[in-house]
Amino acid sequence: MPTQISRIRSVALYFLPVTMRVPLKFGNQVLDSVTCARAKVTVEGDDGCIAEGWGETPLSVGWVWPAAIDYENRHDAMKNFSIAIAKDLETFESTGHSIEVGHDFIENRLHDLQDEFNSDREEGTELPHLAALVCFSLFDIAIHDAYGSLNNCPIYETYNADYMGRDLASYLEPAAEHVSFEGLYPSDFLADKPEPQLPVWHLVGGLDPLSEEDLTGDEPDDGYPVLLRDWIREDGLDCLKIKLRGNDADWDYDRLLKIGQISREENVTWLTTDFNCTVTDPAYVNDILDRLKDEDPVTYQKILYVEQPFPYDLEENRIDVSSVSARKPLFMDESAHDWSFVRLGRELGWTGVALKTCKTQTGALLSLCWAKAHGMTLMVQDLTNPMLAQVPHFLLAAHAGTIMGVESNGMQFYPEASAPDRELHAGLFKRQEGILDGSTLSGPGFGYRVDEVKRELPDPVYRSDS
Repeated sequence: MPTQISRIRSVALYFLPVTMRVPLKFGNQVLDSVTCARAKVTVEGDDGCIAEGWGETPLSVGWVWPAAIDYENRHDAMKNFSIAIAKDLETFESTGHSIEVGHDFIENRLHDLQDEFNSDREEGTELPHLAALVCFSLFDIAIHDAYGSLNNCPIYETYNADYMGRDLASYLEPAAEHVSFEGLYPSDFLADKPEPQLPVWHLVGGLDPLSEEDLTGDEPDDGYPVLLRDWIREDGLDCLKIKLRGNDADWDYDRLLKIGQISREENVTWLTTDFNCTVTDPAYVNDILDRLKDEDPVTYQKILYVEQPFPYDLEENRIDVSSVSARKPLFMDESAHDWSFVRLGRELGWTGVALKTCKTQTGALLSLCWAKAHGMTLMVQDLTNPMLAQVPHFLLAAHAGTIMGVESNGMQFYPEASAPDRELHAGLFKRQEGILDGSTLSGPGFGYRVDEVKRELPDPVYRSDS
């Protein structure tokens, strides 16, 4: 019989500050640094055995919390809420598989904890639920890693009836008569043979220079590429994700034309567009796509899908997007908090889901299962993941069966943050011939081999011992 988690013994939380080599633009927010939050969670099994697990997520303030209030106000709030979660987990009572523990915390504790936290904040500065999920995600990932270690096996080998006490019907409700989750488990929706190598997507940010005419003289001289063509040639890239403004159609269209031209000249096969939740009318996207189809059909054909043009709060912005998805597959990203939002998105005309481990490993797996059961397409998108955060991110894509590989851009913005990890997992932290290679991952949990990574952690900002 597999060993089940009986309680959480201790929690440690670390904040790792990372400076970007070039700025990254999220909507109207330009970022030049990020805090990576790392957790170590120690669990006790029902047989008395002890195991520890690790999880990490960048606290990407601009992505989770687009607001007019001061950046540091939001940044500090996310750090403080992460500490509040760490403290709360010590006394949280839930047993079983890591999915069961993670789901129980999200459903029975996270919302209350968020409400308690927001009760002390001024109106208009409340921490949003997406930010709360990101703050919990590192702990959730660590609990999954610990469960694998508790049973001395890779965590993806445990998402089945042999290890889980509850089937998917305990978590998910179907939206179609032909769909039932009775007697099914995540393994029924995961790849039988996960790919150790995946095509990788490169992010073309809104501030990224495309040609020498775009250079300002402030670019870093650190041995890494700056211009798009140099990145394509250096890493053998075949997939480009294009950040657009969503509120400046002329700029967006011109950007697509320029990158489309580069992609043809450099033999890049695939493009995708990311409007960063700034569009409020489907006609904005449709007009750009239709014009591109008429005037630059080669670039139009290269666009594999369109990512999240519309505001991420679906309940407040119930926009019928079927006219966009009739042109190109349309993927939810920020909107897909959990499977219930995926269901709402499907009703509104979205056809795909961009999964992210930063919205919790538990939530990503349940959304994956719901989406696949209802015929939706999957992608795994990046949150500019460095260090440990890159590993669960890659493994989710390897097991999910995505429309095309995985996005990975941490090496564009802070490659040296992952230098110790790159020594052990070279193929995960350096894109080669357009591929990420996770074949060096091995062992229980996520296969981090964390004890072999030569990294000194800062003192924990919170640590409990029992």
